[in-house]
Amino acid sequence: MVGTEDTGLRGVKAATSRISLVDGEAGRLLYRGYTIEDLARSSTFEEVCYLLLHDRLPDADQLTSFSQELASNRNLPPGMLDAMRAQSLGASPMAMLSAMVSLLSGSCPDRDDESPEANRRKAIRIIAVAPTVVAAWKRLRSGQGPIDPDPSLSHAANFLYMIWGDEQSDTMNRFLDVALVLQADHGFNASTFTTRVVASTRATMYAAVSAGIAALSGPLHGGANAQVMKNLLDVNDPDSVEGWVSDQFKHGERVSGMGHAVYKTIDPRAAILQHMAQQIMEDRPEFRWYEMTERMVLATQEHFRSTKGREIYPNIDMYTASMYHAMGIEPDFYPAVFAMARSAGWAAHVLEEKFPPGPVKPVLYRPVCTYVGEDGLEYVPIEKRG
Repeated sequence: MVGTEDTGLRGVKAATSRISLVDGEAGRLLYRGYTIEDLARSSTFEEVCYLLLHDRLPDADQLTSFSQELASNRNLPPGMLDAMRAQSLGASPMAMLSAMVSLLSGSCPDRDDESPEANRRKAIRIIAVAPTVVAAWKRLRSGQGPIDPDPSLSHAANFLYMIWGDEQSDTMNRFLDVALVLQADHGFNASTFTTRVVASTRATMYAAVSAGIAALSGPLHGGANAQVMKNLLDVNDPDSVEGWVSDQFKHGERVSGMGHAVYKTIDPRAAILQHMAQQIMEDRPEFRWYEMTERMVLATQEHFRSTKGREIYPNIDMYTASMYHAMGIEPDFYPAVFAMARSAGWAAHVLEEKFPPGPVKPVLYRPVCTYVGEDGLEYVPIEKRG
């Protein structure tokens, strides 16, 4: 039984953080004080990872060293590929990724070291291996052999290479890189909060990030962009979009990719991806997916204006869907690509939870639950129950 005061912890201040600011009223997102627009325009995913893990942007030498460390940790540990091959091909990409991140702890040379330095190295291993796991599972499920990572390629370019077996265009690689940057962190969302709760028990970096992946796998969190693409595939005709949107609302359903729990204006990440999605599909058959996306947005907005007298805006999921489709990624892998990016943010939050800055002391999360069940029931022996 749920009490009427339950709000899913919305508006409850659970902790402080220096990692990211989500300003819902103004539609702003900052990583360590830097706007997401500047980072998407001028940075790379590797540089953003460094920023999140070290609380500062790297200089050129630091970025080179960090990128090399990431690249050198991409290979799967011995036995992990055998463990993946032993699983049913019906296993979801998120279940596989969560399990393999947990397994990483067994081969970690820093397994028994809980120092900040060792935890940063664990973070790098997770961030580096996650794309290899996702790409390997994609190919195994398609009846293909996994492709070894290429240490000469960037994080994003290497992932696409491991999927396709050859290098993709600079434009495609850059667009995926920006998408990873945009999804690297986002305040105390459900999966990040889960990660921090697990870290507060002094569980390992691997356990905390594995739990974050599990939380992200839910359709109300990381599965939204997959649902957007499924909707587009179901409609399958630009001229049918408006009727489909009308039917959704007529049957009490919502349109995935529209609205956000925090942003009261357009999701700043969606504003960036909107132009990228158009560019990546322009002059290609896939452009119909972008056209359908835009018509879905406009039809939903018109419905809200005419029936509720208010605005609604697209979120990041609305545009990653068709972009990932154009890259040849199946919808059920979208949350796993999301997790590849968010692993950087999760790791940063684990570090902050284990080693908070200043005089703050680590503390175990233990919220209070309001009990609304029965009281004073008389125990009846089993032979007298009927």
